[in-house]
Amino acid sequence: MARRCDVTGKGVQTGNNVSHAHNKTRRRYLPNVQKMTLFSDTIGKVPLKITADALRSIEHKGGLDSYLLNTSNLKLAPGALKLKNRIKKAILKKMEPKAA
Repeated sequence: MARRCDVTGKGVQTGNNVSHAHNKTRRRYLPNVQKMTLFSDTIGKVPLKITADALRSIEHKGGLDSYLLNTSNLKLAPGALKLKNRIKKAILKKMEPKAA
């Protein structure tokens, strides 16, 4: 499983373990990625691999739709941009007057 958040794009970082004797060995810092199904008001259930930090941000903003629509495209991962466009299209489709 790729350790990358579908919403924010956060991934694995690398660094050093530094001992008391100042010996350095390489290590990896893994993001807290969880597989979750979030609910979107416009498109329904959406399965995502998401970090705990992103989940807290989504809940703080009032839901998945609100978070994606109010967040800059520069801060979103490519998968989140596709999801944002799907939500925008679904909203526009609901707003169109129905032909009789």
